[in-house]
Amino acid sequence: MEFIDTHCHIHSLNYGLDPEEVILTAKEYQVTRAICVGTDLPDSILAIDFAQKHDNIYASIGIHPHEAKDYVKNQTKLEEFASLAEKDKVVAVGECGLDYFYEHSNKEDQKELLRFQLKLAKKHNLPLIFHVREAFEDFWPILDEFDGIRGVIHSFTARTGDLEQILARGLYVGLNGITTFTKKNHQLDAIKAVPLDGMLLETDAPFLTPVPFRGTIAQLKHVTNIADFLAKLRNESIETISESTTKNALSLFHIK
Repeated sequence: MEFIDTHCHIHSLNYGLDPEEVILTAKEYQVTRAICVGTDLPDSILAIDFAQKHDNIYASIGIHPHEAKDYVKNQTKLEEFASLAEKDKVVAVGECGLDYFYEHSNKEDQKELLRFQLKLAKKHNLPLIFHVREAFEDFWPILDEFDGIRGVIHSFTARTGDLEQILARGLYVGLNGITTFTKKNHQLDAIKAVPLDGMLLETDAPFLTPVPFRGTIAQLKHVTNIADFLAKLRNESIETISESTTKNALSLFHIK
């Protein structure tokens, strides 16, 4: 078996653990590869630098919707960010999207920044890692402005109806530690309904640590705990979860 963590932040300066040790430990748990996901310009640069120093780590460049207010009117920053798409080891754009739960940036700025990153991904034929929280109603019309978009809805916590919209557009579903501790039946029902060929695993480390490790810093190795929970929830073998999610990750992100 092998697993791929398709969304983590172990490159970040505030991770709190030794990333080198985290990577070595992950291999003992059959977590062979990971994608470090940027959330703004400096963080994306860090992700690229970290990925370029590790054979089994890749980078995604992104500006989180929370940061939209600091970027949409700054052409210099946007141009510098766009130049990162051509760097070695960059396999995706994101995390990007819309977040109306916190709305740290206003909705119009978030929408403008999302379109910018969609255009960038399309220009470089890169998939996207989407963060969408309480904003699908505005997200779908924007996404539908662009043909041929590939990507994943990160940290899926929506309902079956939202899942149908995701799958109809050929997007993948990213499942993480939330699946192990949610008490919401509608989320569990939707998770059960995710097809094997549409599923990816992620930790979002250092966040969203799965049961039974709540209260500690999330690590790459915890992908196996998420996979084990999903196997039991869905009445599937962990080998099946491993095979399907690894195949999906390799296909979407074109990693080796």
